[in-house]
Amino acid sequence: MTRQQIADRVATAVLWAAGILILLILAGFLLPILIEGLPVVDWQFLTTRSSAYRAGGGVGAQLFNTIYITGLSLLFSLPVGVGAGIYMAEYAKPGRMTDLIRLSVEALASVPSIVLGLFGMILFVNYMGWGFTILGGSLSLALLNLPVLVRNTEEAVRAVPQSYREGSLGLGATQWQTISRVVLPSALPGILTGLTLVAGRALGETAVLIYTAGVTASRHFPNPDLMIAGETLAVRIWSVTSEGLVPDADRIAMGASALLILLVLFVNFLIALPLYRYRRRMR
Repeated sequence: MTRQQIADRVATAVLWAAGILILLILAGFLLPILIEGLPVVDWQFLTTRSSAYRAGGGVGAQLFNTIYITGLSLLFSLPVGVGAGIYMAEYAKPGRMTDLIRLSVEALASVPSIVLGLFGMILFVNYMGWGFTILGGSLSLALLNLPVLVRNTEEAVRAVPQSYREGSLGLGATQWQTISRVVLPSALPGILTGLTLVAGRALGETAVLIYTAGVTASRHFPNPDLMIAGETLAVRIWSVTSEGLVPDADRIAMGASALLILLVLFVNFLIALPLYRYRRRMR
């Protein structure tokens, strides 16, 4: 066996070991929560409202708020994030302004989520006088989503071979026709990957929402009013484990944690399924 072959086998073994280690870490993190939390999740747990003092409460309102706030944050951030990513990849010319925009995106990505939460509290809760609202929480979460969407979209669009653009422009298409009909369909898998990342993070975000959406939920659900407080599942887990007075706080925390994991996996599957079908169709 030659020296190059030995190096190749060692590198392959190290990479396989790294992949298996990631799977083991994920399984070691998820399985204990699912084993303890899944027996708690039943129809009553999903459909009853929470209680601040009495045992036996559910997380119906928190489950609705989690899906509602995540959906709204994506609605606010997707057009801006994807649009800015396309601009940076296709229209922006090299120069100081482009470097400044890129630096701003990187800086926004490195801001801790609790700082964004405090910013949202100052702007939406205090300055605009909204108080703790679902709308304020959604807009603050949208700020958290933006850097990932911009960077993922820019990288996905840049990864499309230049020959695709040259072929389209050579046939007489305009730049926008080339982008919308040739570049974006090819970059769609990368853009959807960014969407998966921000959706998963938004579902489990806590710090931002504590200061903007509050730690209380409507007594009636589903309640689509944007100007009411909207405690989510992640915030509910934090509140019952840190300052909860309910006797069954551990049961609620484990059940809500298992439910949140299932919700994240479901959303990932919901996005990955059309992406898988799209890739098969493109082959």
